[in-house]
Amino acid sequence: MPVYQYRGYRSDGGAAAGIVDAESVKVARLKLRKDGVFPTDVVEQNQTGGRQVSRDQLTSGPPLGRSAVLSSSELAMLTRQFATLLVAGLPLVEALGVLIDQTEKKPAKALLADVREQVRGGKALSHTLGLYEKDFSPIYVHMVRAGEASGALDQILFRLAEFLEKQLALRNKVTNAILYPALMLTVGVGVLFFLMTFVVPKITAVFASMKQALPFPTVVLMSISHFCSTYWPVMMLALIGGGLMIRRYIQTESGRVMADRLILRIPLIGEVARMVSISRLTGTLATMLSSGVQLLDALDVSKRVMNNRILEEAVEGARQNIREGETIADPLKRSGQFPSLVTHMIAVGERSGEMEEMLRRIGQIYDGEVERVITRFTSLLEPIMILVMGVIVFFIVVAILLPIFEMGQMVR
Repeated sequence: MPVYQYRGYRSDGGAAAGIVDAESVKVARLKLRKDGVFPTDVVEQNQTGGRQVSRDQLTSGPPLGRSAVLSSSELAMLTRQFATLLVAGLPLVEALGVLIDQTEKKPAKALLADVREQVRGGKALSHTLGLYEKDFSPIYVHMVRAGEASGALDQILFRLAEFLEKQLALRNKVTNAILYPALMLTVGVGVLFFLMTFVVPKITAVFASMKQALPFPTVVLMSISHFCSTYWPVMMLALIGGGLMIRRYIQTESGRVMADRLILRIPLIGEVARMVSISRLTGTLATMLSSGVQLLDALDVSKRVMNNRILEEAVEGARQNIREGETIADPLKRSGQFPSLVTHMIAVGERSGEMEEMLRRIGQIYDGEVERVITRFTSLLEPIMILVMGVIVFFIVVAILLPIFEMGQMVR
């Protein structure tokens, strides 16, 4: 009969360890619970006395160079499940064990199992989650730390789940609004490029062999078509090379600052980008402040979700002024990067002592504004793109038909 080494705790809270013989791990756990021992680790002993590592036991610490294994939707769902288990009264380690059993993805199981082992070993949950910075953002870690300090981790996790779900909904809203116009533009440009490069040259070759004067639209079409068909490999290389160079430059700090400044100045696009950043900032700040995180720490973390260096610098400048004793609204207003509505509502929140509620209302207002502007933008963009494509196709058809009509008249 197999022999298992176990660790756990007794009903009086004391630690327990030893060995037990049983047909399986499940039977060993049942036998220990009948004896008043609640096992946290049951490992089979091999014949040489060494330990066989069970599926529950993993090495601590994330592997070097690992990528994120939890998507945004998975993290939000996992957080809500975790909060529900804690509210139901399950101990932290046991709740993590239930999450491991419910998770289907093996990398996610490994991550949660490692978190459980480190928590079981005495490390704080926030410290352990901070090791997995690609899966758990600084906002997540700070809020968990605040929940541990206040003794209300379950409620903090519920707020965190709601925050993650709202951020995911906003991101999906923006992505879905941009996806259709981008797809239309890509297909349209691809079709036009194919026509000008491979189809039109075969048609216009007949006109060129006629050795007679051609209408101006036909000459323009033939020139464009000749350029595209002759230099299309160079154009593709230049496009790819230019894209890579721009991407590499944007990855530098100066390039990122210049790109973010340019985005804010583009009509309509800059308006949407600013509103999305403000919505993220205020929503994050409201959630962190209501969870007990200190203002300066909350500002330091919240500014990172804005994804715009110009606005981040404005928030950081306000943070430094707040450290010196100023209010929040005044330095934000002086930066010139935030609408008067935002700074006014923040000032009202500071005076009334309802800062979290005001920040939450600002986030709701700008969520609605983002949806309104995006809806208006897409409703205008689609007919404009169709009109532009129609004009281009009309020009091609006219440029091809004019010489044909002239030839018909010459025959008559």
